[in-house]
Amino acid sequence: MTTANNSSTELAPMYDPTQVEPAILKTYLDTKAYAASPDAKGEPYSIVIPPPNVTAALHLGHALNNTLQDVLTRVHRMRGFNALWMPGSDHAGIATQSVVDKRLQQEGKPALKEYKQQELNDGTGRDAFIGKVTAWKDEYEETITNQLKEMGCSCDWDRQRFTMDDQCAKAVREAFFQLFKDGLIYRGKRLVNWDPVSQTALADDEVEMQDVDGNFYYMKYPVCDAEGNLTGDFATVATTRPETMLGDTAVAVNPDDPRNNGYIGKWVKLPIVNRVIPIVGDDYVVIPDSESSDSKARMASGFLKVTPAHDPNDYEIGTRHDLAIINVMAPDASISIDHGWPADENPSDNADLKPFVGLAREEARKQIVIWFKDHDLMSEVKPYRHAVGHSYRSHVPIEPYYTDQWYVKVTDDKLKGAALRAMTPAQRQPSEDASFSNTDDNKDLEFT
Repeated sequence: MTTANNSSTELAPMYDPTQVEPAILKTYLDTKAYAASPDAKGEPYSIVIPPPNVTAALHLGHALNNTLQDVLTRVHRMRGFNALWMPGSDHAGIATQSVVDKRLQQEGKPALKEYKQQELNDGTGRDAFIGKVTAWKDEYEETITNQLKEMGCSCDWDRQRFTMDDQCAKAVREAFFQLFKDGLIYRGKRLVNWDPVSQTALADDEVEMQDVDGNFYYMKYPVCDAEGNLTGDFATVATTRPETMLGDTAVAVNPDDPRNNGYIGKWVKLPIVNRVIPIVGDDYVVIPDSESSDSKARMASGFLKVTPAHDPNDYEIGTRHDLAIINVMAPDASISIDHGWPADENPSDNADLKPFVGLAREEARKQIVIWFKDHDLMSEVKPYRHAVGHSYRSHVPIEPYYTDQWYVKVTDDKLKGAALRAMTPAQRQPSEDASFSNTDDNKDLEFT
């Protein structure tokens, strides 16, 4: 190529966007080319970007998603609509907490567990950890924003929002208060899937089942009368989780079990704890059968320890028999006497119990097994591979945990009915009203 002054330049062999796009982007931003005003002409048309999580940078899926939104916005803008494409990012709550916690652990720095302990010690840990999370958020929010801008997304950048900025937080508090005032949000104590690492409740679909190698432990509970006087007989319970025995409030037997149903109505004295608990009849209990094709029947002893605060099936048994619910763990799944243990049992004065308090559940299992063996109360230990629920966030086994949570009363007509009435007749099935009328009022939506 030859110019007017006879100087020669080479045409680049390929297009280099870095030589062109920054100047165009600067022009777009400086002139606020995509700013939207409610007073502008044209029929309103708006899209809010589904806020990307600040857990990491955007990926190819985000690029496709945002390209489609950009095309829609630009087409409507060209057709004369008053178009707004509003950008934002999402705090991602526990997910962000988890990635920050993992980074701190990888770097050998104090992580979530240490900050929680600091919060207990002097009250400063929470703000300190939030500072770490905020720094992560700022880093990745800037990365996400720059990625969107460099893609050429035609957003109104003056309207950018973050789901925990002051304006959004105020809107959430107002909505929460209104729902609470209307009786559509309530606080209740229930058994939940608890992640002891992120220390939050999980929905059922956030629990991943994994097969793990474990054991069935056959633990002998002394039979006694209602006053705790021993008879010399034993009820041998079979369990994969010995550490939860501290929270047992009954032993269950299947009424159709000819070998063991004679124990129904008697009592046992719970080792270590010395709690006198009843033997109840419940058909949930698997009847032992060494020839059965069912592995549980082959492994069963006929006696089921019932721990309503740490097992969903035991919780149902406890509800049917009006049993006490005793939580024996702290939120980090360590053994604790401070989160639901009956004060009238004076657990702090129990010398047998004291060595287990504060142990992580895994260590508590080992030590309780040793205690039962040392006291000639461990009948047998059999290997057993079984499915255990794990947190999709922290990848540790979830702990069924009895705790206070907030719930949305989705069965209330102000929510369920309003949603149905908003539908057109063509959208509704003839039997739809009947199906909703049979909804279990206890199946409300949990949130944290």
